[in-house]
Amino acid sequence: MKINTGKGTIPLITLIAILSVSAVVSLPGLAISPILDDISHIFPHSTQLEVSMLESLPSLMIIPFMLLAGRWSVDKSNIRILVIGTLIFLLSGIWSMLSTHLVELIIASTIMGVGAGMIIPLSTGLIVQYFTGNQRVRQLGVSSAVNNLTLVVATSVVGYLADVSWHLAFVVYLLPLVTLLLIPTIRNTKPQPEPQDGAQNRQMALNIRVIIGLMFFYFAITYLSLIVTFNTSYLAAERGLSSEKSGLIISLFFLAIMAPGFVLDKIVAWLGKWLNFVSLVVMGLGLVLMALKHAPVAMLWVGAILAGLGYGVMQPVIYDKAATNAPPRLSTLALSLVMVVNYLAILVAPFIIDATDDLFHATHHRLAYLVNGVLTFVLATITLFMLRRSPVFGSDD
Repeated sequence: MKINTGKGTIPLITLIAILSVSAVVSLPGLAISPILDDISHIFPHSTQLEVSMLESLPSLMIIPFMLLAGRWSVDKSNIRILVIGTLIFLLSGIWSMLSTHLVELIIASTIMGVGAGMIIPLSTGLIVQYFTGNQRVRQLGVSSAVNNLTLVVATSVVGYLADVSWHLAFVVYLLPLVTLLLIPTIRNTKPQPEPQDGAQNRQMALNIRVIIGLMFFYFAITYLSLIVTFNTSYLAAERGLSSEKSGLIISLFFLAIMAPGFVLDKIVAWLGKWLNFVSLVVMGLGLVLMALKHAPVAMLWVGAILAGLGYGVMQPVIYDKAATNAPPRLSTLALSLVMVVNYLAILVAPFIIDATDDLFHATHHRLAYLVNGVLTFVLATITLFMLRRSPVFGSDD
């Protein structure tokens, strides 16, 4: 079976190989988050900080190595970067499974961040190399969907595996083995050159103004949406809800981020330059609904779904804009610059949320959702005034 790329065709197995990279890049740290409390009991002399490092250290290492991988992609083989990064990821995953001390787990997680950082820009960079036009938008949407679906499945599976043995929970970190086995199919399928009239060929160098604008915009929407991930367990506790229901709300959020990816090209065609404005309104509405004091529990589900849908539409479109504002040889570098702010937002969001609570002397966690919802509507208003003039907020066609 052949897949249309917008500039030719590639075998289905090559597309699967490319998407397998998207499947593994969100796993470091987040995949084992459901068992962090179990690990603190397995290693009773550990501190909360030491256990939390299993989540945070991969992101700390991902940021510099994403930037390095983007730079290396300009004059080095992307396949070589992919092989080395995937091997580092896989070997550190095996080490995590075999570890018997928390220090070993922390070191393995740190090294995993190095491997993940090297392959994250390629998860979208390969799609940009092989696809163009509407086909690129479609596959970037599918890539985002695969990424989030893998995370939802992995976090669910980890809990069941940990009931058998905590070592088995780290089996999810062996998924890069699939990518490693499929890399030869990518190597044997050369991407066709970008069409002469393609958007990338209109760029002689990185469009720095647009790239920086995309970085700020992506950081903003990521931070605003992260309140659902970081604070829902506290919000659910305030409402007297169980941890299982809290987990369901967060799962609905990630599933909603995933859903638009499968029909992203149709959504882009339908909304055009209004896409970011409409998505921000939907996301803001979802956050405000979650902040309502006496709303039924179902309103939390609806709010999480709306917030996820809004974010899930905007994220892959930002990647496409980053690629089209760079010439072909610099596209992976452009993507690494834009994608790195996602991990920066994850690192700083807890500190910003705590500072906001202190500023307003918050006595409940609903306020954080309300503040982020209002800020999302403010960003939507800015977008409304800028969408006809700015390729960041509107369309760069």
